[in-house]
Amino acid sequence: MRNFVAPVLEKYLAEDTYVDWQGDIPTCRIANFTPGIEANQYYFDRPQWARGYFEACHRDEAFKRCWHSAMRSWDDKIVVDIGCGPGNLYATLGGSPKLLIGVDISRTSLLMAQKIGYTPILADAHDLPFIDGFADIVTLNATVHHCDNMTKVLAEAARLVRPGGLLITDHDPQQTAWNWKGLVLPLYKIRVPIYWLLNGGKFMSKEEHDAMINTEIHHKPGAGVTEKMYYQTLEPLGFTVKVYPHNHTLGAEVLQGNYGRSALKYRFSQWLSGINPNSPEAALSLMCVARRGE
Repeated sequence: MRNFVAPVLEKYLAEDTYVDWQGDIPTCRIANFTPGIEANQYYFDRPQWARGYFEACHRDEAFKRCWHSAMRSWDDKIVVDIGCGPGNLYATLGGSPKLLIGVDISRTSLLMAQKIGYTPILADAHDLPFIDGFADIVTLNATVHHCDNMTKVLAEAARLVRPGGLLITDHDPQQTAWNWKGLVLPLYKIRVPIYWLLNGGKFMSKEEHDAMINTEIHHKPGAGVTEKMYYQTLEPLGFTVKVYPHNHTLGAEVLQGNYGRSALKYRFSQWLSGINPNSPEAALSLMCVARRGE
C-alpha cells in the first residue's frame, strides 16, 4: 500500500531517487551507512529518549524569540527541516507553513514529528533526495554537528533553497569555545561517570547519556563549527551569509550582536583552557542566517 504522503512529496523529489513508500514513513536508501548515522538512529529511535529530547531541548522562549527574529514568518511557505528529530522546531515556533517537510534518520522521531504536522521522509542529510531550489526556507537546528561531513551537509541543504530563500542553522557548538586544554581535558574525559553519579540517574540513565554522546560527532575538544566554514561553503553558492556567536540564554538580541554569558562551569573551563570567556569566540553556539541571491 502506497504511503499517503507520496503525492505531496513526489513533485519535489529528484528523478533518480528511490523511495520505499510501503511503510509508515517514506524511506530513501542510505548509500553510506556510517557509524555516525547508526549512532543517531540508535538514540533517536528509542521512543522514551526521543520523547525526553522533544520535551527538554530547544523549547524555551529565548530560543523562540531568536528564531522568529531570524526567520520572521514561515507561514504559507515551503520549509524543509533537516534533522528535524521528533519535531522540536515546529513545536516551539508554531505557525502555518504551506508544506513542512521533516528529514531525519530516525523512523521513531519522524513518526512523532508527523503527528504534530510534519510531512516526513527518512533520508541521509549528506545525500538529500530533493530537486534543486524549491524551498523557501531550509532549517538545520542542532543538526550539522551530528553529521559526519558538515560542509557536505551544509552544501546539500543550500542546494534546496530557492533564489531569495533562507537557510538557517543554529545550536551547533563553536569550535573555539569548546577547545579544552590542559587540566580541563582529563576532567572532560571522565565527565560522563561524574555526571551520572551526581544526578543518580534521575535525569537520564548512563546508557542514555552514553548513547546521546555518541551522536555528538563534532561536539568534542577541538571540533565544532566555525564562521569560516559557513562563509567558505555558502558564499560561492550565491548566499549572503551572517553568522552570530551566542550563548543559550538570549533571544532576538543574538541578531543584534549580543552573545551573552554562558554558565559558570563553561566559563571556568574556558579560563583554564586559555580562552577568554567574555569573547565572541567563547560563545557556545553559532547561528547562521544565509539568504540566496535572487
